Amino acid sequence: MQRINRLLTSRSYWLALALTSAALLGVALYYQYALGEEPCQVCIQARLWVAGLLLLSTALYWLPGNRLALTTGNTLALICTVGLAERSWFLYQLENGKGDGSCEFQLGMPDWFAVDRWFPTLFEVRNLCSFTPDMAFGLSMAEGLLLVAVGLTTCVTWSLAASMLAESVGKPD
Repeated sequence: MQRINRLLTSRSYWLALALTSAALLGVALYYQYALGEEPCQVCIQARLWVAGLLLLSTALYWLPGNRLALTTGNTLALICTVGLAERSWFLYQLENGKGDGSCEFQLGMPDWFAVDRWFPTLFEVRNLCSFTPDMAFGLSMAEGLLLVAVGLTTCVTWSLAASMLAESVGKPD
């Protein structure tokens, strides 16, 4: 258990989060540009959470691993993964005709955060929400993203607990 806690408070943890985030964005771009599956508003919102996690985890990889940085970083990472899980759940519900909601053909961000205009290759909405493409193991993209989001949220929660435990014990790992 101590080995796992040490790993979750190390630079390797932040590198793993960064690589996972980069892989998620890579898969999204592969489906968009190689397979022609255009992203909807909710998909782009999920990408924003993943991009936030990528930027955060990259920054934390390079910052010194003190307790304040670990706790703050894990708290922000938890916000990103919970946001991703919420968007994934919303997309799953839309895909299965459940829930109450829809999506638009625009991202809906304010002008001061116009990422869809700044980085259209990555963040431009190009489709309305509907069924997501099938992926490995017979899962839809919405189902796969939901599983990954829950896994990331669990991992980050565990890491946050480990960093807070290290803080209460007074031993930075």
